[in-house]
Amino acid sequence: MVDQNLALSVYLRGQCSPKVIQMFMSKGQFDKILVYCQKVNYTPDWGILLTHMVRLNPGSALEFAQKAAAGGITLDYAVVTDVFMSHNCLQQATSFLLDVLKGNKPEEGALQTRLLEMNLMAMPQVADAIMANEMFTHYDKARIGMLCEKAGLPARALQHYENIDDIKRALMRTELMQPDFIVKFFGTQSVDNSIECLNHMLRTNMRQNLQIVVQVAREYSEQLTPANLIKMFETYNSWEGLFYYLGAILLKSEDKEVHFKYIQAAAKINNLQEVERVTREDTFFDPKEVAAFLKEARLPDQRPLINVCDRFDMVADLTHFLYTNNMSKYIELYVQKVNPMKCPQVAGQLLDDDCSEDFVRALILSVRAMAPAEQLVEECEKRNRLKIIQPWLEQRQNEGVQEPAVHNALMKIYIDMNNRPEENLVQNMYYDSRVVGEYCEKRDPHLAFIAYKRGMCDKELIDVCNRHGLFKQEARYLVERQDLDLWATVLTEDNEHKRPLIDAVVGSALPETKNPDVVSTTVKAFMTADLPNELIELLEKIVLQQSEFSDNRNLQNLLILTAIKADKTKVMDYINRLSNYDMPDIANIAVGSELYEEALVIFKKANMQREAAKVLIDYIANMERATEFAARVDQEEVWIMLGKAQLTHGMVQESMKSFIKANDASSYTEVISAAEALGCWVELTTFLVMCRKKVKESHLDTSLIFAYAKGEQFAQMEEFISAPNVARIQDIAERCFSEQMYEAAKILFSSIPNFARLATCLTYMGQHQPAVDAARKANSTRTWKEVAASCIAEKEFRLAQICALHIIVNPDELEELVSTYERHGYFDEVIAVMEAGLGLERAHMGIFTELGILYCKYKENKLMEHIKLFWSRLNVRKMIKACEEAAQWECLTFLYVHYDEFDNAVLSMIAHPVEAFEHVKFKDTIAKVTNTEIYYKSIDFYLKQQPLMLNDLLGVLASHVDHVRVISLLKKAGHIALAKPYLLSTQTANVKEVNDVLYELYVQEEDHEALAEAVVQFTNFDAIEMANLCEKHGLLQFRRIGAMLYKRAQKWQKSIALSKQDKVWDEAISTAAESSDSATAEDLLNFFVAEKLNACFAATLFTCYPLLRSDVVLELAWRNNLQDFAMPFMIQTMREMQLKLDKLVKIQEDKEKAEADAKKAAQEALASGYSDPSMGGGYADPNAMVMYGAPMPGAGMGGGMAPGYGGGGYGGY
Repeated sequence: MVDQNLALSVYLRGQCSPKVIQMFMSKGQFDKILVYCQKVNYTPDWGILLTHMVRLNPGSALEFAQKAAAGGITLDYAVVTDVFMSHNCLQQATSFLLDVLKGNKPEEGALQTRLLEMNLMAMPQVADAIMANEMFTHYDKARIGMLCEKAGLPARALQHYENIDDIKRALMRTELMQPDFIVKFFGTQSVDNSIECLNHMLRTNMRQNLQIVVQVAREYSEQLTPANLIKMFETYNSWEGLFYYLGAILLKSEDKEVHFKYIQAAAKINNLQEVERVTREDTFFDPKEVAAFLKEARLPDQRPLINVCDRFDMVADLTHFLYTNNMSKYIELYVQKVNPMKCPQVAGQLLDDDCSEDFVRALILSVRAMAPAEQLVEECEKRNRLKIIQPWLEQRQNEGVQEPAVHNALMKIYIDMNNRPEENLVQNMYYDSRVVGEYCEKRDPHLAFIAYKRGMCDKELIDVCNRHGLFKQEARYLVERQDLDLWATVLTEDNEHKRPLIDAVVGSALPETKNPDVVSTTVKAFMTADLPNELIELLEKIVLQQSEFSDNRNLQNLLILTAIKADKTKVMDYINRLSNYDMPDIANIAVGSELYEEALVIFKKANMQREAAKVLIDYIANMERATEFAARVDQEEVWIMLGKAQLTHGMVQESMKSFIKANDASSYTEVISAAEALGCWVELTTFLVMCRKKVKESHLDTSLIFAYAKGEQFAQMEEFISAPNVARIQDIAERCFSEQMYEAAKILFSSIPNFARLATCLTYMGQHQPAVDAARKANSTRTWKEVAASCIAEKEFRLAQICALHIIVNPDELEELVSTYERHGYFDEVIAVMEAGLGLERAHMGIFTELGILYCKYKENKLMEHIKLFWSRLNVRKMIKACEEAAQWECLTFLYVHYDEFDNAVLSMIAHPVEAFEHVKFKDTIAKVTNTEIYYKSIDFYLKQQPLMLNDLLGVLASHVDHVRVISLLKKAGHIALAKPYLLSTQTANVKEVNDVLYELYVQEEDHEALAEAVVQFTNFDAIEMANLCEKHGLLQFRRIGAMLYKRAQKWQKSIALSKQDKVWDEAISTAAESSDSATAEDLLNFFVAEKLNACFAATLFTCYPLLRSDVVLELAWRNNLQDFAMPFMIQTMREMQLKLDKLVKIQEDKEKAEADAKKAAQEALASGYSDPSMGGGYADPNAMVMYGAPMPGAGMGGGMAPGYGGGGYGGY
């Protein structure tokens, strides 16, 4: 009996993987094969393995293949598919490919194609379902489309075809496709392809495809455009398809062609009801095109044509078509039931078509009142057939119709028939007078006048009267109308008929009237029309000739006023002849019109003396006549007017006499002004004395005092000012002073008293001592200034100093006083004043400052002493400016220092070293400046002016300056060596530029000890440049320093070369060792061998041991017989090599031992797992070995493998 479990256990222990797999297959445990292969890292031939599995169990083979693919096993999917298909396992092959190809990767296109291909050949429904899921996109679409078409899946074929011929071929089997699919398919195609396919469908089988074509056309009408689709349907005479397509888009489209084609298609399929509906309701078709089509179609029912023509006002064409085609019943139908409002147009067209009048009359009567009268009359009248509608018009009149058109037509008929025209025109109240009047003008102007008068058609009436000479009728009409606007139209300048019309008004119309309103309106019209001469003619007819309007005040006023305006020669006659007019108003108007004599007569006639005097004075301007008139009437009011007029005309003395006669002081202000202008001071005093009796006014008293002063009546003036008065004495005094009347001004200023102005006045009189006394009493700075100025001008220096000492205590007045002295050239005197002012109790900074400025200008020897004594009491800023202008540089520097302007002080010393420079002071000041640029200016200054004191300055500035910039200045000046103490003091900052310059200085001075010490202590410098400099030096010590610098810069070759040059072998060897470069060390070794420096050879082997290769050393030693010198090196090398070999051997032994232990542990684990088939436990191997768990189902192997290994790891088998 065969024990498969035991055999499997033996194969597992013997690691016979093919047999193990074979045993798993024979037991049907395919899932354990993958676990085992992964565990032992075994790769079988998956194709052969899968072939055996398919033979045994295709379903398990499928599951195995899917797990292998999902578990990361590298399978050839094409081989797997071939295995399944070689055993006719299409379902398993399909399932496998669906599972592994679900990523839809581009590189899997061939497998996708094969999957669909084999299903289309065997199970098209499965292929259809796969394509419906849209899982794959990278297969060969042309190949699959062709297979779909062969398999009876034309819809799928369409989805894959791109060639138009293939698409058209597939569309020939539309019975096998859903209409919705076809519609959606066309949504994926271009416009050109869609149109071509639709044409193909209609061409090949219109009956079968028409409905689908219509659906597509409806759905994509906007993209395919109605024009293309209409053309397509018309090509195949498919009116039914066109009708259904256009019916679907009709409501959405405003294209006239679409609507017309719909009407045409409906007519073609004899759907007259739809044609009638569209023509009645639609608004987007071309009416002319549709009407032409309907006429040509000659439909059995003409209602569509009637609809179109009625809606779009083509009634004449409709009527002509119906009448010429003997369709009178449709004419009656249209007029009576469809649109009676179009009856006039129908009647007009029938008359044009020579239709019988009886038919037309009967047609109109049948419509009755529904026909519009105005249009009907117009149509008949245009054709001179108005009498044809007389019965219809009389019916309307009898019905009480008031429409003007009806009555207009009747009036025209009656006028033409001479049927009592005047009576009818007067009695009929409903006709349009303008229309009928125009109609009458060509027949009887009198009838036209009656019609226009009845309707108050002013413009037409005037026109017909003018043209036919009916001026009397026109004049009576205008007078009766009482319309000013109408009068204005006929009284214009451009009316050529104005004169005969006016004659008719004056001669006939106006004399006939008894109505004052009519007369008033007519007069206003003439006034408005600005016809004064005609108005005078009219008014003379009414007023001067005896009539009931002769005493009318308004008409008399109007006659005089019109004469004033138009004919001034008649005014005086009218004034004397008429008496019932408004005299004051007329007189004022006459004055306004410059009729002064007429106005004077009216005022005298009205006993208005004041107004008469005003005319004489203001307008006639005859002072002599005015004086005589004033003397004759002797009225105070007239004298006052005369006095004012005389004053205005410059007759000042006469005016003062007139005012005295009138005892009037009201115009004293004007009199004073005029008298002062003419200098009538004596007469003025007489007038003002009269005025003071009536008026107590300050201006009056003031003018009186001034008049006394001008007349030099000082006694009267003193008497007046001593008595009570209200005069403005101060103002008079100022005025006297300004007019150089100093004596009068002195009296007036003394009387107030005003000592300030008195002092000024005295100075002008040359009385300086009294002026100083008065100024002392006034105690005013302004007064002191005026008196001082006068004293200075007159060289009264004692009095001037007294005044000046009172002035200089006021800082604001100081400069002006000084400038006064300076302007006259009295420099010593002003200095004396300032020096005297220093001791004043109120001495201020300005006095000290101005004195210093004066010293600057005029006594330079006293300036420095003054500044040193009083610098704290000076206005330093002002003093600085003065010193600058006077070029007092030493004083200027002193002031800058004491004013804490250290920057300017230093700059001043630099700019003016001869006058202002002092080394100690410069050092103290430079330390306090704030502008760092001054530091460098001072250094440059010392380099040029004081080079020996430069280090002293640099010692002060060392903490403030940029050393790099200082060195730049020193280099530029060529004085680096001069500043060596400064460089040494700043070297502690380790500045590169300082170090570079100082080291160069060391090289120049050949101070190798200082250089060697410095390059070690201060390393911030250009080592390469310094090394190059030292390399070329003639002293060995400097070249050694250069080699050392090269070494520090890792320029190993240059350092070694320099050491070789100077035969400093130990430094060359140490440099090669420090380089850590084998090539450098070997080059040096070769150099020593070549130079036969055996000791150096041995030293190099010792020092550079880690860098030298043993084969190179051994070869050199052997070739040059230096084995003894190389032996220590070789011994050391052999020692290290042996140690390394021993270490490697030890590592290998440890590794082999560890592998043996691991192998033994694995065997023990395997033995432990299969020794008892019912054993459920297991153990875990740290090297991820498989752990066998619960028994497997089957003979002798228990219930199967545990899901995990020792509580961890991954799923077992």
